[in-house]
Amino acid sequence: MSALSPLPRLWLAPMAGYSDTAMRALCHRMGAEASVSEMISAKAVVYRDKKTVPLGRITPPEGPVLLQLFGKEPSVMAEAAALLAGGYCGSVPAGLDINMGCPVPKIAGNGEGSALLRDPELCYRIVAAVRAALPKELPLSVKLRLGWTREELTVLRVAEAVTAAGASFLFVHGRTRAEMYAGKADWETIAAVAAAVPVPVIGNGDVGDAATALRRLSESGCHGLMIGRGAVGNPFLFREIAAALRGECAPPPTREERIETALAHLRAAIADKGEGIAVRESRKQIAAYTRGMTGAAAIRGAVNAATTYAEVAALLSPLTEAP
Repeated sequence: MSALSPLPRLWLAPMAGYSDTAMRALCHRMGAEASVSEMISAKAVVYRDKKTVPLGRITPPEGPVLLQLFGKEPSVMAEAAALLAGGYCGSVPAGLDINMGCPVPKIAGNGEGSALLRDPELCYRIVAAVRAALPKELPLSVKLRLGWTREELTVLRVAEAVTAAGASFLFVHGRTRAEMYAGKADWETIAAVAAAVPVPVIGNGDVGDAATALRRLSESGCHGLMIGRGAVGNPFLFREIAAALRGECAPPPTREERIETALAHLRAAIADKGEGIAVRESRKQIAAYTRGMTGAAAIRGAVNAATTYAEVAALLSPLTEAP
């Protein structure tokens, strides 16, 4: 039986520079049922680039994790997928995900990520090759955007192609590549995809509270939700949505819990990456955890200059006492 049976409904999105081991474990503890790793280059895996291994490392506290591959050559994608499924990074993932949605220029400009949405036939060949390289019981998902531009909405054609090629389920972000992260996610088109394909669809985009989560699930016909930017500095969102799905109401985090969680997040990152790297990478997370708190703006510069956990903890401590 697959590690994803039944298929989870509440997912942490893959976010480069954010959804690492520490964040995945924290969000899982808060209620995320599963997550998708940061993007891993298929070529880097095939060429045995050692820097790729940490991206694909999975620890038990994270719960089920899909490893996400990006690339554009079916044979290379298939070889990389087989290596990852075989434990190349030290553990066997709960499944594989193919990125067909990344909008950043260095990925899309190379014909990968969201650029693949312009070529449904190539999308089919990639998924078919990867599916054939994986064990039958290992789930294979595909993460999509709506298309390259609003004038080029290809998501329905691509969704039908990749499901025909063997995708187990889909993640659909409700924006085009041109929109990046601006404007509002188009949940009507996400709903159209969910209605058109024979596999479950997980909707993604602009879900920032429990009420919105319930409404999107009800209106879209999606099996579940993927949360990305809404969880940065706010892993409590998963707790709130999970409670709402049970018909309950979770209390909002207190100021103390926000600071304690930020520091726990940093400690976990330090254990994984070392203090220097973790403290440096934590600055954007700390800013998100403390957004709106009295006194947070005054210490932001000092937090951004901190190099040790002790410095960060000392700077954040007074925030728990502010009115």
